[in-house]
Amino acid sequence: MEIFFGIVGGLGLFLYGMTIMSTGLQKAAGNKLKSIISMLTSNRFMAVTVGAIITMIVQSSSATTVMVVGFVNAGMMNLAQAVGVIMGSNIGTTITAQIITFKIDRYAPLIIGLSVAVWLFTNNRKVKQFAEACIGFGILFLGMKFMGDALKPLGEYEGFRNLLISFGQHPFLGILAGFAITVAVQSSSASTGILLALSSQGLIPISSGLPILFGINIGTTITAVLSSIGANRTAKRAAAIHVMFNLFGTIIFIVLLQRPLYWAVNMIDPGTTAYAVSRQIANAHTIFNIVNTIIMFPFIGLLVKLATKIIPGEEDKGEGIKYIDERILETPPIALASAMKETLHMGNVARESLESALEGFYNKNQKKIDETMRIEKVVNEMERELAAYLVKLSNTDISVENRETVDGLFNTINDIERVGDHAENLAELAQFTIDNHLAFSETAIDELRQMSGLVLQAYIDSLTALKSLDGGLAMKVVKTEGRIDYLEKTLRANHIGRLSAQQCIPSSGIIFLDIISNLERIADHASNIAMAVMDKIKAVK
Repeated sequence: MEIFFGIVGGLGLFLYGMTIMSTGLQKAAGNKLKSIISMLTSNRFMAVTVGAIITMIVQSSSATTVMVVGFVNAGMMNLAQAVGVIMGSNIGTTITAQIITFKIDRYAPLIIGLSVAVWLFTNNRKVKQFAEACIGFGILFLGMKFMGDALKPLGEYEGFRNLLISFGQHPFLGILAGFAITVAVQSSSASTGILLALSSQGLIPISSGLPILFGINIGTTITAVLSSIGANRTAKRAAAIHVMFNLFGTIIFIVLLQRPLYWAVNMIDPGTTAYAVSRQIANAHTIFNIVNTIIMFPFIGLLVKLATKIIPGEEDKGEGIKYIDERILETPPIALASAMKETLHMGNVARESLESALEGFYNKNQKKIDETMRIEKVVNEMERELAAYLVKLSNTDISVENRETVDGLFNTINDIERVGDHAENLAELAQFTIDNHLAFSETAIDELRQMSGLVLQAYIDSLTALKSLDGGLAMKVVKTEGRIDYLEKTLRANHIGRLSAQQCIPSSGIIFLDIISNLERIADHASNIAMAVMDKIKAVK
């Protein structure tokens, strides 16, 4: 029982340390993580590099592949890019194994102590975040030491030693064991840590370690498969490709490259001591994933086609939310970038609603009026889903700057939703005009076209300023809103004059005044968005 408690406690510390280290590294990386997605072009080499970098930061290939499923599901990444990132994540995860095989555990208490001291007494945010990562680093090694100490007595049990040795004689059992452990702990880094803890106590030879390692590489794909449940077809294909990539690689190594792999790791770290075997396993882990990537890289297109065959069908072309996915919340800076992209998407959907409403009024087009009513429901649903996502994002461990951005997005999506509401009001006024056969003078229509043109352009400019953080364009929107306020008052006075002179039908006059009132309020919301942009720019400076 004492052995069990030691293993569980050590594994818990290992996982907790890895989480703390990952969080600290993500905070230190900050907004630089946002640029990672923009690097994912059609260049597959870059996708592999990005996958490795992300995994080094989040310290888990499973977490990276879950995020990949989220990116694909949100339309932020295509399938070919996803394959590259998955390949890179398999390489990136080997860094953890390489680090923990070095004899640093004796210095773990010192690393934790010094890092905590720095974390407590520094006011520099970046230094504090780096210290947090170092605390996690120390706890990780402390967990490894606990696991190693707990496993030490097992060396006295002949049956246990024979079981581990049998994995070398029956590789399939070793693969199954590695697979089962990884599925149980849902982390390839943790299961590799357990394997290295066994080897550090001299309990497992390299001949048994390799099959278990192969099983770990297959087991890590289950997390992505489970994550793809409920996602779209493309995301499911990404998870299927991850399984195929690791499974095909394992088959290739077992059938063709097992002996060369033995030779390579023995050349790099010769010997049969516990330390040598630990290093051999870590090196085998790295070599397996690098060589597997090199072998499979030319066949990315074939993997994509095979995944499409396994999971056939066309993707549903639905409306609404496109770019946010809860899986992406694993990396808050990237989740924030996806929320910003979704906000802009919502803004453009509301723009379509406004354009349809105006066209429905000017051209007495029933289809456009109906289109506005339909789109307004989409905008409302997007606002609800995006607000819920922002709440979850604000509850993650994000920087002060990013939290302020999230708070600003709450206000922005509310402004966009109100633009949709006013577009719906305009559509209802257009419907009333058609139903009651109301007519407007040429002067009135010209005035409405002048004002609606200014309002629509101001709203479009506010979204452009939000996308590019263009302070000059944001200022232009604010000034245009002032012109629109003046124009609304002028048009109102002019129209009341025409009504007094009996040049307009009273019922048409009321519709005219309601239209310019709604247009003026849309301009107010465009100005709110633009002022939020200027506030963001000031905060960055």
